[in-house]
Amino acid sequence: MTGVATFPYEGHVPVLRLGGVLLVTLQGDLYDGTAEQLRQDIGETVSDSAIRGVVIDLSGVEIVDSFMGRVLSDVAAMTRLLAAQTVVAGMRPAVAITLVELGLTLPGLRTALNTEEAMHLLGAEVSALPRGRLARQERP
Repeated sequence: MTGVATFPYEGHVPVLRLGGVLLVTLQGDLYDGTAEQLRQDIGETVSDSAIRGVVIDLSGVEIVDSFMGRVLSDVAAMTRLLAAQTVVAGMRPAVAITLVELGLTLPGLRTALNTEEAMHLLGAEVSALPRGRLARQERP
């Protein structure tokens, strides 16, 4: 691992770079403008850096709409074209049910129960994660 770097995204979406993985933590509602900027910034970061994976932590998201589902799908498609993988972690059952009810299958997205499993799916070193993230992620 090359260390942890934080990228300041407008709208206060925490994004950490852990070696070759971006960890994006979504909390609460994500406004359309912030989601668009985040999607663009992730694409630029993946293409300009040696990023091989993106983990999107949805554990702080209670509801999603069709726009957010499309953003997730677009990020997965974009990163796949840029030779990286996207894993969504910590999805609540209500969020999964909503995505199914909206008819969003999110092709290209892999899922994991928590951030630790997502990092393992990407072959990343979990020890690089801040300890508070893992502890919070493991609680129901």
